[in-house]
Amino acid sequence: MAEDRDTRSDDGDLYGLLAEFATPGQLVHAAEAVREQGYEKWDCYSPFPVHGLDRAMGLRDTRLPWIVLGGGLTGAATAILMQWWMNAVDYPLIISGKPLFSLPANIPVAFELTILFSALSAFFAMFVFNGLPRMYHPAFRSERFRQVTNNRFFITIEAADPNFDIERSESLLRSLGSSHVERLED
Repeated sequence: MAEDRDTRSDDGDLYGLLAEFATPGQLVHAAEAVREQGYEKWDCYSPFPVHGLDRAMGLRDTRLPWIVLGGGLTGAATAILMQWWMNAVDYPLIISGKPLFSLPANIPVAFELTILFSALSAFFAMFVFNGLPRMYHPAFRSERFRQVTNNRFFITIEAADPNFDIERSESLLRSLGSSHVERLED
């Protein structure tokens, strides 16, 4: 099937198709239809958050909160264990019969490391999940795509998708009410 797909052009490799829509409702409807056709490598672009677009695209809930929780718990455990080691094992000071390790005295440092580890895990996980750093996307070559920051809505379907067939995909996007469909070169 890969042999009969048109993934080359005169200028270079075909990245995929870019379809332009005029309204958020059209974008949501088109996203539902693209998902129902079984496409896996595609994305939507909008100048503002569109209610229901995540559901229409079939996006699952993010794992980020669990990663941040794990980072926070790791930070708290690191702080408590570090302070216990320093105060009770490595350099114990016996002062006025006080215990070598007391949890209330160590809460501020544990709180700070919890926040630090949570923030760092959120920052780095977002980089990984979003595929950053990515300085360039083939859609940036399109003059029409510049309107995505103003008042237009777009869908891209990548040529690397197993279901991608240039004629079938282009006719699908046109049938969904796209005002313009163009081929993106990589």
